[in-house]
Amino acid sequence: QVHLVESGGGLVQAGAFLRLSCVASGRTFSNYVMAWFRQAPGKEREFVAGITWTGVGKIYADSVQGRFTISRDNAKNTVYLQMNTLKPEDTAVYYCASSRGLTRYVRDYAYWGQGTQVTVSS
Repeated sequence: QVHLVESGGGLVQAGAFLRLSCVASGRTFSNYVMAWFRQAPGKEREFVAGITWTGVGKIYADSVQGRFTISRDNAKNTVYLQMNTLKPEDTAVYYCASSRGLTRYVRDYAYWGQGTQVTVSS
């Protein structure tokens, strides 16, 4: 029901910044929670940030709190992840996903994008 496409990943040095975008198709976009997850090599997919349909409710993983900011523009069917002060530990494939509710668990998200690679060098 929802198609998600991420973009904005790349190779940067530690301390740099990137902004990821996720464009969603589907008439129910504004009714969905949107979130970002990431998966590093050899690790399980983990929650990064989530945002409610209003854009007021936001949650973040402790590891990115204060550095990353999630936002959405429902008129453009787009969710963003502004990533500042990037660290090598942030290296992963980043995925956007949608859910009926704001949670931190992979199992609660029904729709996923294809992922975009973020690599942070030391």
